[in-house]
Amino acid sequence: MKTYTFIFLYFITFFALNAQKLPKGFSYLQEIDSTIQSELRYCSHNNFVGVPVDGYEDDVLITSTLAAKALKKIQTKLLKKGYSLKVFDAYRPQSAVNHFVRWARKANDTITKKQYYPRLKKRNLFKLGYISTKSGHSRGSSVDLTIVNTKTGKELDMGSPYDFFGSISHISYTKLTEKQKKNRKMLREIMSKNGFRPYKNEWWHFTLRNEPFPKTYFDFPIE
Repeated sequence: MKTYTFIFLYFITFFALNAQKLPKGFSYLQEIDSTIQSELRYCSHNNFVGVPVDGYEDDVLITSTLAAKALKKIQTKLLKKGYSLKVFDAYRPQSAVNHFVRWARKANDTITKKQYYPRLKKRNLFKLGYISTKSGHSRGSSVDLTIVNTKTGKELDMGSPYDFFGSISHISYTKLTEKQKKNRKMLREIMSKNGFRPYKNEWWHFTLRNEPFPKTYFDFPIE
């Protein structure tokens, strides 16, 4: 028994010593609410850049602690109705934003065009507001997310995929089915009622009102 206890304590100490020390005011979302689902696209090849993005060194979600606690509150309400949040991105290092900017300036790199921006010219992504040299995500309180039906495990139909560049992703877009409109409204209302404001060009993007770091753009890695 003493041997097993020693081994257990050894591993606890090892992971504690090797875990990333986050800046004050930040938390791992999983530690605040482990029921929130996630799919960190930028840690994989399944994103508009087509490769893992700089700064995403591990498949974990980090947010400001205030944002994480607000998401936990939302999750509690959704679970009672048979739904769950699914987060695609939260805190984003400035190095990742810089990676997006470099990608956007490579006119010949259009491998993901068919999937993510089929009707747009890549050179216009800056002007249209899809790519920027600064991102609210780097302040730690913006999240990209959707809602999942916990019985089926499927994402609700929002009319366009996550990270799709086009007017169909705008929150003002009206050429949707009634079900798609209802789903977007449900997401927008529960986020808005619990402290988040939407972004006009992306139905999935929300930022915490009264965010704790409104003028600070962080660049520590996600690990």
